[in-house]
Amino acid sequence: MDRKPATILRSSEIEARARWYTQGLNPRSRFRGTELASSGGLERSGVSIAFLPPGKDSFAYHAHDSQEEWMYVVRGRAVALVDGVEHDLGPGDFIAFPAPQVPHLLCNRGNEDAVYLMGGERTDADVITFPHRGFERYLVRHEEGRAAFYRLGTPEFPFGDGDET
Repeated sequence: MDRKPATILRSSEIEARARWYTQGLNPRSRFRGTELASSGGLERSGVSIAFLPPGKDSFAYHAHDSQEEWMYVVRGRAVALVDGVEHDLGPGDFIAFPAPQVPHLLCNRGNEDAVYLMGGERTDADVITFPHRGFERYLVRHEEGRAAFYRLGTPEFPFGDGDET
């Protein structure tokens, strides 16, 4: 068995790889982050570091059907909206979202960046629900290193009750 080498990512390299992210379903979504796991060669788990500026949200309020997620606050303060309830978070606080998840979102209402680690599973597909958007649901497939979203809903021609001829 050929063993794979370990990868060390230095802080300067992590900073150089950082990019800005937004989530189109939330106009307040904006954070800067670096995907640590994929940069280090990990394929089955995801870990990233994120810098959430004051007044911004992480993503849209959402819940995954099959993927677990977690967040660990490194520096600053944040508010986690979890299943409609707000929770203040600070350095050293950890929050886990087992699947199927309740809806959640991270907000920064402070005056400095909230820095946190986030991670979870990497599966080929998942279904994500967005409660603030009328419970819109999307199938997410990871294709060629990117996520592709497909809206799920009532079929245009729903199945009948079995009496069709």
